[in-house]
Amino acid sequence: MKHLFFILLASFASFLAFAQENDSIIVVQSPKGRLSGLIDVQDLTNEGYNYWDEKFEGHWSGIEFGFNGLANAGYSMYPASEDHFLDNDLFRSNVLNLNILQYSRGFQQTRNNIGLVTGLGLSFQSYHLDNNTTISIDETKKIHPSIIYYDSSQKSKLSIAYLEVPLLVEFQIPIRNNANRLYFATGVTGAKKFESHTKLKYRKDGKREKLKSPGDYSINDYKVAATFRMGYRWANLFASYDIVPLFERRRGPVIYPFSFGFKLISF
Repeated sequence: MKHLFFILLASFASFLAFAQENDSIIVVQSPKGRLSGLIDVQDLTNEGYNYWDEKFEGHWSGIEFGFNGLANAGYSMYPASEDHFLDNDLFRSNVLNLNILQYSRGFQQTRNNIGLVTGLGLSFQSYHLDNNTTISIDETKKIHPSIIYYDSSQKSKLSIAYLEVPLLVEFQIPIRNNANRLYFATGVTGAKKFESHTKLKYRKDGKREKLKSPGDYSINDYKVAATFRMGYRWANLFASYDIVPLFERRRGPVIYPFSFGFKLISF
């Protein structure tokens, strides 16, 4: 009986030792994103990449090219002979946007497809006018058409340069992988004019000449425009419509600039 008791006691001690060995927890250092060094959390996402791991990035920065127009023209303060003197050739009136700085902030904690986008840009806008027409300004700062003729091939345009700041809400839809996203952005841009001039290009005695006339031309110093943007990969489009008239009140026709175009280069 004694022998049987010792055999059972030894067996029980061996079982306790074996159980203690298997129940022990060993903490090991493992790489970030891995569970006990055995399971990679990213293995549970799309082919090892988590769509939502990166920060939200908008689509403001880059170089854009497009076309300018003037809408809802009101010439009620001008005689009939001066009606529509600022009509422009749409596809010869261009805009060049250099969107040099961008700041993006996502709205979501566990996703990165909706966010706020702002930044800084330079916008150079030109309006190609009737070849014989430019504008002048009188002592009351009211603008008037001015007919100047040098030759039959002369060109006339009004040019304005702005410092521009956007405030956009952007929505992104991942397609196939995180690098390819269809996006839509809408909001407003505010701009400060820092230069404006008229220019006439013509030929005289067979030589090319130009007459550049810098001036204020009663153009509003500040403007606000509603804008919409969309794109996918290399195809990116924009459109904007000013909600502030081009000229100061009662100093020019009541007209609202608009523009549309595409992005040449993304930063």
